[in-house]
Amino acid sequence: MTSGLLCLLTLPFVLGQTTGDLEPLIPSTPSSSFPDSMLKSGFNNSFGPSLGSVSQSLSNFTGFEDDHGTCQCSVTLPDTAFPVQRVERLEVTAHVLSQKFEKELSKVREYVQLISVYEKKLSNLTIRVEIMEKDTISYTELDFELIKIEVKEMEKLITQLKGSVVGSTAVVNQLEVEIRNMTLLVEKLETLDKNNVLAIRREILALKTRLKECEASKGENVPAAPPPPSSGSCGHGSVVNISRPTVVQLNWRGFAYKCGAWGRDYSPQHPEGGLYWVAPLNTDGRYLEYYRLHNTLDDLLLYINAREQRLFYGQGAGIVVYNNYMYVNWYNTRNIAKINLRNNRAEVTQTLPDAAYNNRFSYASVGWQDIDLAVDENGLWVIYSTEASTGNMVISQLNDTTLLVLNTWYTRQYKPSVSNAFMVCGVLYATRTLNTKEEEIFYYYDTNTGKEGRLDITLHKVQEKIQSINYHPFEQKLFVYNDGYLLNYDVIFNQEPK
Repeated sequence: MTSGLLCLLTLPFVLGQTTGDLEPLIPSTPSSSFPDSMLKSGFNNSFGPSLGSVSQSLSNFTGFEDDHGTCQCSVTLPDTAFPVQRVERLEVTAHVLSQKFEKELSKVREYVQLISVYEKKLSNLTIRVEIMEKDTISYTELDFELIKIEVKEMEKLITQLKGSVVGSTAVVNQLEVEIRNMTLLVEKLETLDKNNVLAIRREILALKTRLKECEASKGENVPAAPPPPSSGSCGHGSVVNISRPTVVQLNWRGFAYKCGAWGRDYSPQHPEGGLYWVAPLNTDGRYLEYYRLHNTLDDLLLYINAREQRLFYGQGAGIVVYNNYMYVNWYNTRNIAKINLRNNRAEVTQTLPDAAYNNRFSYASVGWQDIDLAVDENGLWVIYSTEASTGNMVISQLNDTTLLVLNTWYTRQYKPSVSNAFMVCGVLYATRTLNTKEEEIFYYYDTNTGKEGRLDITLHKVQEKIQSINYHPFEQKLFVYNDGYLLNYDVIFNQEPK
C-alpha cells in the first residue's frame, strides 16, 4: 500500500515535468521517511487538499497496487503539441496584410494631397469665374479665330494691293509690316488672358479703315479689269500656273492598279454636264479591260450608282471621253477606236497613219502610251510619234465622227523624254519629272501660230509617277491619274487675251 501511494504522489511530478505546467504538490521526500501511521491516519487530513487539486487537474488517470505490491498507473495526457505550422502561416498572413495596409495607406495619403491641390484649383477657378461674371466683356476662343480670319483677309488684300499699285508703295509696305506684327501679337495673346483682346480689336479696326482708304485711292487711278473669259472659250491667254492638287480618291479597283486615266465627258452642246469616268488599266499597265461611269461627282466619291463596263481591246492610258464617246488605242495596233458609252460598242475604228505603237515611243516611265488622245476647246486631238519624226512629238487634230486626221503639226520635242502631255486651246503642254513630288510643264507648242518654247510651271503630285493628264475645257481643270490616285488641278490663265 505504501508503494501504491508513493506512485500516486509521484505522478504530479512526472506530469509537471512533461507538460511544463504543473508544480510538485508535495516535497520530494523519500518514501521511507513517511511513518506508516502518518500514511494511514494522516493522509486524508494532511494531503487531502493537494490531492484533491491533482484529481481535479488530472482526472484522466487510474492507479492500483498489484499482488506483488507494485504500483500500476495509467495516465491519459491531453494533446499539448505546439502548432508550429499554424503559427508560421499566421505570421505570413499577418505580414501580407501589413503590406497591403501600408500600400492602401500610401494611396490614401496621395489622394489626400491631390484633393488638396484640386481644392486650391477649384477655389482659384471660382474666383476667376466670379470676376468674369462681374465684367461686361467676355471673350472665348472663337474671338481669336475670328481675329485670325480678319487678319488673313487683310494679308490677302495687301498682297493684291502690292501687285496692282503703280508707283510708290511705301504706304502699302508700311501696312504690310503692321499686319505682320498684328499676326504675331494675336498669336502671343492666345497664351494670355482673353480680356486683352479689346486693344487688338481697336487696332484692327484702325488698320481696316486705312486699308479701305488705300483701296479707294487705288481705284480712282486704275481702270476696271475686264471680266474673265467664259468657261469653254479661248478668250484668255496661255497657261501661267497650276494650282496644288486636290486628291479626289483612290481608284475603285485599288492601290495595285497604278496605271490608268480618269476625267469628265465634255460636250460643246452641253458643257456644264457630262459623266465622270474612271478607267484603271490591269496590273500589267497595258490592258484596259474595265471602266466605270458616274453621273455625278458625289456618286464617284461614294462609289455608288456606277455603271461598270468591260472592254476586250483597250491599250494604254491615253484615253479620253468626248461628247459621250470614249476614244482608246486598239490593243496591239496603231488603230483608234470610238466606243459609244450608251451600249459599250466600238462604232468606228481608224488607223492612225505611220504612228509608232507598242512601246516604240511611249512617255518616259509610262508604258503603252505611244498614242495619247486629248480633248480641248477645239475638239479631239492625238499626240504620238512616227519613225519619220525620229521619236519627236507629232500632233494631229481628228474628226471626232470619222477619226480621220484633219491636220498635223510636227514638233522638235523628243516624246520619250516627256512624262506626259495635254492640250488647251490648240496648244500642246508637255511635262517632265523633277523629283518624286514635282513635275514641270516645261514645253509648249502652239498649233495656232506654229511657235514652240520653254516654260517652268511646277505641277505638284502626291505619288511618284503621273500616268495620264486630261483637260476639261468647261471646268478648266486637269484630271490627273497619279499612281492609282485621282487628282484635280485648277488651270490658271493669263487674263490678257491672245
